[in-house]
Amino acid sequence: MPINFQDSTPLYIQIIQDIKDKIAKGNLAVGEQLSSHKELATEYDVSLITIKSALSTLIDDGYLYSRVGKGTFVAKRINKTNISRHDSIGLVLQDLKNPFFSLIAHMVEETAYSKGYNILLSNSSSQIKKEEGQINHFKNIGVKGMIIATLRKEPHAPQIIRDLHEEGFPYVMVSYVADDDIWHVGADHKGGAKMGTQHLIELGYKKIGYINSPTNNSLGELRFQGYKVALKNAGLEFNANFTLQLATEGVTDGYKVGYKLGDIFDALEDKPEAFFVYNDYSALGFIKRIQELGYTVPDDIAIVGFDDIDQAKYSNVPLTTIHQPIEKIGASAIDKLLEIIEGEKPEVRSILQPHLIVRESCGANLKSGTKKSEHLSTTGTG
Repeated sequence: MPINFQDSTPLYIQIIQDIKDKIAKGNLAVGEQLSSHKELATEYDVSLITIKSALSTLIDDGYLYSRVGKGTFVAKRINKTNISRHDSIGLVLQDLKNPFFSLIAHMVEETAYSKGYNILLSNSSSQIKKEEGQINHFKNIGVKGMIIATLRKEPHAPQIIRDLHEEGFPYVMVSYVADDDIWHVGADHKGGAKMGTQHLIELGYKKIGYINSPTNNSLGELRFQGYKVALKNAGLEFNANFTLQLATEGVTDGYKVGYKLGDIFDALEDKPEAFFVYNDYSALGFIKRIQELGYTVPDDIAIVGFDDIDQAKYSNVPLTTIHQPIEKIGASAIDKLLEIIEGEKPEVRSILQPHLIVRESCGANLKSGTKKSEHLSTTGTG
């Protein structure tokens, strides 16, 4: 069985692809019964849970069907309504409650409609299986192309994106991906983090920490690199004890992550005097918790975030942050996708530059005579 245990692709995805290939090649005929779950688990050398997950996805996607007490069978693929004549584009996003994705959707819709394309919008609700099902569904009903923000946290494109790429199906990713050959529009995350950390350095802070995303998040690690580059360029020593991170993938709410890390900060004997924070939600959660613990921002601890979400400016301490050009990302993504659909060859990767928004949380507006004001840069007016 073609299961590669060294491959980072989840095992159930590899099983799904293998069964799809067998159906496509005629090795599994319509109506043919598959082996039992237990037999399949033995054949693929995986757990029953993995087999059930793979078969459940294939049933949801219409490749298989199940008969109670009888087993699992290859389904007859129904020719679903093809909407390609309507020039539609699929938009597969993670969470429309997140302002990043809602703004992406808004800009994509505006541009697409102005050029005669309909938008089919889906929300994967932070479920990888649902995301994959939506991508396959959009392909099956005949959309012209897709704009995708994958849930996966690895730096490289997942197999389902690789499949689109190898098939020549038009797509553009708006979530971070490191692969040079994958169609992508995004911000310069490393450069933005370097910029935010540099701002704190220019304000005179020497002990600067980093609040990271939970483990195994490639975007958090990319911004971490930018933070460390800024420290190195300024001749400041990196202190691993100043990096706060939850060692779990179970907490996906950035605000809750930051809030929990407030207690870890409070327990530190040697505390940073400033933090560059992975994203604004985590920064706001962190500020909330440390204020509850009696700290003040920016007097006791200065904060710079990343993203510039709407809540950042309305926080009880308005948040200094790195503005991610979300509107431009959405507009550029749809422009690139339409060029691909029309057979043109645009630049594969479009990396847009973020910029610094100075508000109160960084301490740039402290009155003269305080420790940090002595080191204010000439541009620090926030």
